[in-house]
Amino acid sequence: MKINDFFIAKMLCCLLLTACSTQPLPSEESIYDVKAENHSNHLESDTIEVNSSHASEWSYEGKTGPKHWGELDPAYSTCAKGKEQSPINIEASQLIESTSPEKMIIQSEPTTFTLVNTGHTIQANPITKRNVIVLDGKTYSLEQLHFHTPSEHQFNGKNFAMEFHLVHKDPYGKLAVLGVMVQEGSENEILAAAWNALPKKELDKSIVKEPIDVKTLIPHNQTGFHYNGSLTTPPCTEGIKWIVFEQPIQMSKNQIQVFKGIFPDNHRPVQPINQREIIKK
Repeated sequence: MKINDFFIAKMLCCLLLTACSTQPLPSEESIYDVKAENHSNHLESDTIEVNSSHASEWSYEGKTGPKHWGELDPAYSTCAKGKEQSPINIEASQLIESTSPEKMIIQSEPTTFTLVNTGHTIQANPITKRNVIVLDGKTYSLEQLHFHTPSEHQFNGKNFAMEFHLVHKDPYGKLAVLGVMVQEGSENEILAAAWNALPKKELDKSIVKEPIDVKTLIPHNQTGFHYNGSLTTPPCTEGIKWIVFEQPIQMSKNQIQVFKGIFPDNHRPVQPINQREIIKK
């Protein structure tokens, strides 16, 4: 090889080595970082999936029944520690007569409802938000209604055959619940279409073929017992405005038995009143 050729070849090699040095190979550390990042994302994804699909099981009997709700999950601690829990026993001797002339306003229209068996009750969901109540100057929209047997609230220590709750929410997320007692009597024609469509298995859904005007489900005499309470199911959240109507409505023995055939007993026992006032108005 000529000397000139040798120098040219040497220079070409140097240039190639310099070019290669400007494109560093990934280090072991950087590979580990990528793996760690992917692993972290995988764990986060799993956690989200588990949290979204898992909730502590509760029921109305045995080790997961009402006596143990507060022990099942830290999120349910209010069920045991709360001081304004629902339902309650409403004793005539403890009532305070209201001196306020202001009455609750109920505004409703015939509405289509969908039904779902939640595993704890039958819940009816309106397809619109146009059913509202105005309570103490605040407007609450009907979110859903659901049923319990026997009644959760008691009057002078006695339960009714059933009770249903109309759950309303204001724009800030505050809840107001209307409680309606049900006694055995004549067939309730307003609920007949819903009863024909009751989903019998957990998570089953159906649609009530005939629209329901919820105002027709509420007693003609709207005298009620107002008090501060809670949800009657976990997590037993407090700060709920309760109005339990004094006058019950009627359902037939057959209608009551149909519901009992799905949920033989889905009521929470009454809770201590503590220092709360129950106002009749």
